[in-house]
Amino acid sequence: MKIRMINCSLALVLACVAGTAVAQSSTWVGEGSLGAAASTGNTETKDLSVGLKLASDSGVWRPSVEALADYSETDGSETRNRVFLAGQLDRDFNERTYGFGRVSHERDEFSGFESRSFVGAGVGYRILVGDVTSWSIEGGPGLKIDETRDIATPVIIPGSTEESFAVVGASKFAHAFNDSVKLTNDSSVLYAETSTQIGNSLAVTSALTGALSARFSFDVRYDTDPPLGFEQTDTVTRIALVYAFGK
Repeated sequence: MKIRMINCSLALVLACVAGTAVAQSSTWVGEGSLGAAASTGNTETKDLSVGLKLASDSGVWRPSVEALADYSETDGSETRNRVFLAGQLDRDFNERTYGFGRVSHERDEFSGFESRSFVGAGVGYRILVGDVTSWSIEGGPGLKIDETRDIATPVIIPGSTEESFAVVGASKFAHAFNDSVKLTNDSSVLYAETSTQIGNSLAVTSALTGALSARFSFDVRYDTDPPLGFEQTDTVTRIALVYAFGK
């Protein structure tokens, strides 16, 4: 109970600071992405992915938000249903060093977890700063909350809520080959005693016309200790249209 109260307090403080930063900031950039596919015949499939990213790039306070939803069906049965939400507030100390606070929440119907949440803070460093190539790393401590579902085996294993101290780390790399083609690679590690999550997202984005681009991405998510009966590794390959705004 005490950990939950601290968790809620940290989230409330971060939300208030982010709200202040949003009110003071006037320059926002972002992108929305949409990927969809369907097939009929011997196997009928439906795939839909929707994403949104927003960030402020003015002032020493830089709030950002991210949302992603993935859904798939095969022959009328769900095969993927995941929603991920995250908010981060960066505070620049100088050109290369910054502090951050972060909150994230994930629900994945096919992970064995009812939900997974994290709230924490830390420091980051920009190794490369430039319009062509950029690379930053960041890390810090926080609290992680995993809620598992009931698992039906010969006996019912009841779901549980596990709260644990965690450490988050991330690497964000981007390189523009030219004015039209850009490569990004974002990696993350969320370490906790109960389980550790490792993720990597590699994407190539190519401009089509105006603010519209096409993107190919490959995501890998690995969990060291998933619930009984679930795989450790998930991969998702996406082809999506991306619309950039605010630039």
